[in-house]
Amino acid sequence: MSMARAARRVDVWVIGLVACVACRGEGTGTAVVHVDRGTTATALTSVLVAEALVPSDMAWKVFLRTTDAGCIQAGRQEVPRGASMQEVLAALCSRPDPVTVPFTVIEGWTIRDIDASLAKHKLASAGDFLAVAKPDTVDAPFPITGPSLEGYLLPDTYAVEPEGFSPLGFAKTLVSAFHQRFAKDAVLGGRTLHDVVVMASLLEREEPRSENRPMVAGILWKRLDEGWALGVDATSRYGLPDWNDRKAFLARLRNPDDPFNTRLRKGLPPHAIGSPSVDALKAATAPTASPYYYYLHDRQGGLHPAENAAGHEANRRTYDVY
Repeated sequence: MSMARAARRVDVWVIGLVACVACRGEGTGTAVVHVDRGTTATALTSVLVAEALVPSDMAWKVFLRTTDAGCIQAGRQEVPRGASMQEVLAALCSRPDPVTVPFTVIEGWTIRDIDASLAKHKLASAGDFLAVAKPDTVDAPFPITGPSLEGYLLPDTYAVEPEGFSPLGFAKTLVSAFHQRFAKDAVLGGRTLHDVVVMASLLEREEPRSENRPMVAGILWKRLDEGWALGVDATSRYGLPDWNDRKAFLARLRNPDDPFNTRLRKGLPPHAIGSPSVDALKAATAPTASPYYYYLHDRQGGLHPAENAAGHEANRRTYDVY
């Protein structure tokens, strides 16, 4: 290439740069640009032009000849529309938004259930969450009675980062959510937080319908306060490898030494039997007074309370529930 031709080429680049000193992209808001690992600013030209984030192919390339664009970071980048090219570059060089996936802790799940689901989704190895979901590992902003965090891990859908996922960090997130959405403002009505959490975990399993939970809570608290056995069969299923293992369940119902047997033992079980929802927690703190001491559910899940054993037996016959 002759010196003259080279000079003219440089002049074209310089003129383009001068003409685009104040050039901006189009539109308002932001656009998401996915930057693969090892991608250069030049390689992003077609994407930026297609999204109208830079004025033109030439403008962006001329700009790159005059600046160091080696700071580009891989990941999900949010780039402002209508920005200058310097601002576009700054956005591409910023810390990228983390790549997250949704992970749901279902109402009533035990710590073991959460651990198994984390392993299934390849977020952690089996047993990792079990090992850290303990009061002496997670510093909770409220008192926890018991050997584990059972009952204090709030069910919800959480955005988690697969890369570098921490079972301990996730346990802290669940405990923090429990504190923020219930514990910090809870009015316990003379009960301890432990007792409320245990009761709420029973309600989560006993009554699927939100509108019925305050009444069931009233019945169970009354039975507890008056020294009755609670008779919540879900407690005897707690700890079974298979919740629906009927043979193992019936064996536990006959075992007076099982601390979770609320048919044969009075009082609350030692700790929660799963993760109660905010709805169940609120029902446990705001029970509805009633004349009832018994209740059962028909085959459609309808609630049928009774004031005494005779009424309860009549409901059993009526709804064929034994």
